[in-house]
Amino acid sequence: QVQLVESGGGLVQPGGSLRLSCAVSVYASRIYTLGWYRQAPGKERELVASVDSHGNNNYGDFVKGRFNIFKYNSKRTVDLQMNSLEIEHTAVYYCNAYLPLEEYWGQGTQVTVSS
Repeated sequence: QVQLVESGGGLVQPGGSLRLSCAVSVYASRIYTLGWYRQAPGKERELVASVDSHGNNNYGDFVKGRFNIFKYNSKRTVDLQMNSLEIEHTAVYYCNAYLPLEEYWGQGTQVTVSS
């Protein structure tokens, strides 16, 4: 069982930045990828960014170089740095852990971009 707890969401103005953090209960070597997904009202959940066990990063098409994902093995966290935020980035952001035959989600953290 892997538990994921997100933090760092909130309200930010357009053009601002936020850093989300996900605490991972166990850094088992069998965790294949850790990542962040988002779900806006009325839309499907989609990939924001992920990092695999080899340190390879993958980003959603909409990110366009504004977000970065960081995995800290010593702290057992995976962070998402979001810069140049736009209103369209408003969503609930979820942390995800993917293992062979298993997948876990955090409870989500709300990010609201508004003036």
